[in-house]
Amino acid sequence: MPKTLVVITGPTGVGKTALSIRIAQHFSTEIVSCDSRQLFKELSIGTAVPSKHELETVPHHFIQAHSIKDNYNASRYETEALKTLDELFQKHDVVLMVGGSMLYIDAVYKGIDSMPDADPEIRVLLKKQLAEEGIESLRLQLKKLDPDYYHQVDLKNPARIVHALEISLMTGKPYSSFRTNSKKTRPFHFIFVGLNIDREMLHRQINLRVDKMIAAGLIDEARTVYPLKHLTALNTVGYQELFRWFDGEITKEKAIELIKRNSRRYARKQITWFRRYENMRWFDPQKTTKIIEYINEELAKYE
Repeated sequence: MPKTLVVITGPTGVGKTALSIRIAQHFSTEIVSCDSRQLFKELSIGTAVPSKHELETVPHHFIQAHSIKDNYNASRYETEALKTLDELFQKHDVVLMVGGSMLYIDAVYKGIDSMPDADPEIRVLLKKQLAEEGIESLRLQLKKLDPDYYHQVDLKNPARIVHALEISLMTGKPYSSFRTNSKKTRPFHFIFVGLNIDREMLHRQINLRVDKMIAAGLIDEARTVYPLKHLTALNTVGYQELFRWFDGEITKEKAIELIKRNSRRYARKQITWFRRYENMRWFDPQKTTKIIEYINEELAKYE
């Protein structure tokens, strides 16, 4: 049988982990995580890392495999994930890739454009500029250096703007010139399974999930990594809000409220992103049998 990667994705809190384990057990295979936060060994509660029992039930890859101090990105993930998949396809005809990190899925499916590594010193200067002069200063600089990308990027996202400026300043070329958007070919097939549920139900699950994280010790976990709050890996929902509380900017109650709100917003962003995939088939995560039937139907097309 031709080798096939089954991608199981969807918004945060929808139930990807539990379903993927049942699917992996059915196909007697392994799971490659495409969650850019579960990747870090210092983060566990706030990233909803699978439980010890779940990890023992099915072999997982890219779970707590790196440190938040590592300069990890989607390009590096592409290289490492493809190497891992090559090894796994020696043993399995079907492998699962599970998670909701949009760029990581794109990295494996389409490929990341070849781009030089950014200069850490330039990044420090740009972040200092951001702190002292605000995001508008960076926007104007990007508009001058790379007007094409300026009109494409989310101008409310400082991380994207800083990264584009890093590359532009380091190379002397517009960041957009490195973005060819050409899809790479892979030596295996793809089957895309999207998970989603009623919006109100998803929001309730997300709110409940945050409450459970707080009860499980998320605040203590955030305090542990607080001294490293400047790291890119910690510029994420669940930690940034608590850091603002630690800094005295907001109350504890407000921080928890913002974690819930920002998680819901991120879920909406994920759904919008994944709907761009024309070959994505959507399911309720409780419909395990229907999902397995669909995967088998698609696999039969490749025989």
